[in-house]
Order: sequence, then C-alpha cells, then structure tokens
Amino acid sequence: MNDPHLLENPSAWVARFAPMIPRKGPVLDLACGTGRHTRLLAELGHPVLAVDVDVSRLGAIAVLPGVTVQQANMEGAPWPFTDDRFAGIVVTNYLHRPLFPKLLAALDAGGVLIYETFAIGNEKFGRPSNPDFLLAPGELLEVVRGAARVVAFEDLIVSEPKPAAVQRICAVHL
Repeated sequence: MNDPHLLENPSAWVARFAPMIPRKGPVLDLACGTGRHTRLLAELGHPVLAVDVDVSRLGAIAVLPGVTVQQANMEGAPWPFTDDRFAGIVVTNYLHRPLFPKLLAALDAGGVLIYETFAIGNEKFGRPSNPDFLLAPGELLEVVRGAARVVAFEDLIVSEPKPAAVQRICAVHL
C-alpha cells in the first residue's frame, strides 16, 4: 500500500458526509490506518479517537490537537468502548461483522455512521478476495435497518483511488 493517494487523501465518501456529524461531537475512526480520516475529522473540529491494531503509521497525525490514539485489536479482545458514545463513527476498508451491533450501540441518537468497505465482486480486482472480508449485496442496509435512517447508500464498482467493488453507507442513528 504505497500509493500516496490511499495513504493521505480522505475517501470522497467520508469527506462528503463528515460535515453531517454533529458539531464538535466525539468521533471514532475505527481501523484508522494512516489517519487520513482522523486528520479530516480533527480539522472539522471533532475530538477524534483513532483506533487501529497498528498505530505506528499515524505519524504526526497522532499528535494533532483533539486526537487520541488507541492501539487495539478489535477482533481479539472485548469491545473497549462499552460506556462511550460517539457523534460519529467512521470505518473504511475494514470488515469484522461482529462489530456491527457494537458500532450502532456506541452511536448517540442523531450520530452518524459512515462506513465504506469492499464488497462481493472485489475478487476481480485483487485483495481482499476472501468472501469473509467482502460485503454481500445490501448487507450494510440490513445492518442499520431499524436502528438508523439511511442518508445514502451505494453498492458499486469504483475506479478511484483504484478499481474495486465497494459498498458504502451514511446513516443517522435513531
């Protein structure tokens, strides 16, 4: 993953919907990677909790005002945010289905979930290709059904920043 675009520029989907997150509310950037969304969210005035299994790639983003960094293996330990509530949760390029109910439970009423990851069909373009890491058609819609109002949803093939099959949603917690 040496493409500077992937390392530095926020996803267009996240950038489009991040302004919907209630002003100055705390945001969880889960599986934050290099912090491209952490930086965007901090610049929008949010206190950001940047969480990843490897936080070494955050660099200078880790010391931005309002940014808290937490190293955590979200798949191998109990959910660490039991008492926390967030105005927004951002997840990109990561899928661990057991976290879906926990993410929704951690959102405040009116909180915004922005989620974008790979979908079935991505195996034609490379990794990930394992179906365990690819969303089924409409899966994100099912995840939020009854818990959030869908603002936008897409299940499509994209060409930027690289060809991929993706599914993405922006939903407001009820």
